[in-house]
Amino acid sequence: MNSQHETSEDITTRTLAHYGARAEEFRAGTRDHDVRQNIAALLRHIHAAAPLQILDLGCGPGRDLRAFTALGHVAVGVEGLPAFAAMARADSGCEVWEQDFLHLRLPQARFDGVFANASLFHVPSQELPRVLAQLHAALKADGVLFSSNPRGDNEEGWNGGRYGVYHDLASWRRYLLAAGFIELEHYFRPEGLPREQQPWLASVWRRI
Repeated sequence: MNSQHETSEDITTRTLAHYGARAEEFRAGTRDHDVRQNIAALLRHIHAAAPLQILDLGCGPGRDLRAFTALGHVAVGVEGLPAFAAMARADSGCEVWEQDFLHLRLPQARFDGVFANASLFHVPSQELPRVLAQLHAALKADGVLFSSNPRGDNEEGWNGGRYGVYHDLASWRRYLLAAGFIELEHYFRPEGLPREQQPWLASVWRRI
């Protein structure tokens, strides 16, 4: 658990520093991750006509920005680590805003979809309602939020230099419903494995 003396600023700074110290290693290690199931889950619930406006929250080195662009959509990244933001711009050609979760400055009602793949679990629980409210406001009416997080029993704290909150489905639902979303679907990843071998909880939500 995080110390009562540890601020959200401290947590964010340390977590970003962890990624910054191994940025190239992270890019190489995640470049070929197959998240097509997650991208499809977001896109199939969006009612707007293409090309869609997509926000990739915590876009990292830009893998998924490239994927959305290749599908003909307009993707914008948000990334708190300058090294990742530079990689993402170079690799995808997309606009990338350097903002961490504590200092989001998002336009109102701009996006058809928000793709938060392996990012929101880094938000300390005391900050999560504010972040979700900002994502809700950044979505157009009827817009869709996708999230994928490593699941757990609501543990919160440090894991290998990164801060994480490991929500179970019931806890995650409470946060999203309180933020003004309705659930469209959820599933566990990777596909086709027993539940105990599916560490990822993916869920899709509509702004109401």
